[in-house]
Amino acid sequence: MTPAAASAQTEQQLLHSERSLYREVMVYQKRDLRCMCFTRNCRVGRQSCMDVRAPDQFVLNYTRMMMGSLYVKPQPQSILIIGLGGGTLPRALAQILPQAVIDVVEIDPAVVRVAAAYFDFHVSDHVRVTEMDGRVFVRRALRGERRYDLIMLDAFDHEYIPEHLLTQEFLREVKRLLAPGGVVAANTFSSSRLYDHESVTYASVYGTFFNLKRENRVIIAAEGPLPSAAVLQANSAIHARELTAFGVDAEQLLPLFAGRPDWNPRARILTDQYSPANLLNLGDE
Repeated sequence: MTPAAASAQTEQQLLHSERSLYREVMVYQKRDLRCMCFTRNCRVGRQSCMDVRAPDQFVLNYTRMMMGSLYVKPQPQSILIIGLGGGTLPRALAQILPQAVIDVVEIDPAVVRVAAAYFDFHVSDHVRVTEMDGRVFVRRALRGERRYDLIMLDAFDHEYIPEHLLTQEFLREVKRLLAPGGVVAANTFSSSRLYDHESVTYASVYGTFFNLKRENRVIIAAEGPLPSAAVLQANSAIHARELTAFGVDAEQLLPLFAGRPDWNPRARILTDQYSPANLLNLGDE
């Protein structure tokens, strides 16, 4: 094999591209790694990735941290996920919690099509998809008196979390949508100029929260007090076998459950009137 041919085999290939009302949705593959991206050559982050030879294995660290919400709420019966991506989280939760009802909200129909065609995501009686803005869905669900045991916030555009899903008002709406003892898990960045602002905004709504950090960070908050380290340890054993199949290891995940603030408490809270995400955010890590 010539050096040029060898190099071509190591480069990622564009499998699919389609432009929607919101963005261009692309699927790239390099060897066995397939990723959904909103920028050419995945220049600014990856929305979702799958190992095509082991599709149940989590590829991105943030998905493992998001599943840490089951250490806080081990048996959720009603789950809301805002932001589909490739469908990694709902696919895993549907296998681990077959009796749970999972509502997925995705604003972009192109993302839903691509997740089904390239990432093995499928709707079912227990996994339902609504194509709608996440905040609109939350407000309508509140009017319908719907409540969820677990809410996952995982909505991103090509740069960051949409501004209207960052504010104190939105987080209050999400908290009102939680059932008693419910839990919210939010995927965000571990370093950006918004870090302090996001942190004080979550603290203003939920008080204390777990702050898990690797490449990304995941905020896990609750409608009520957070469990102790002993309870987290005990809860981690409930789905240990199932989670291990996805690459989630309690020994690696439990030490990430930090609660001590590491942000400037005097940062300004993000609100619907003050949410300059596009100005403050530094972009992908």
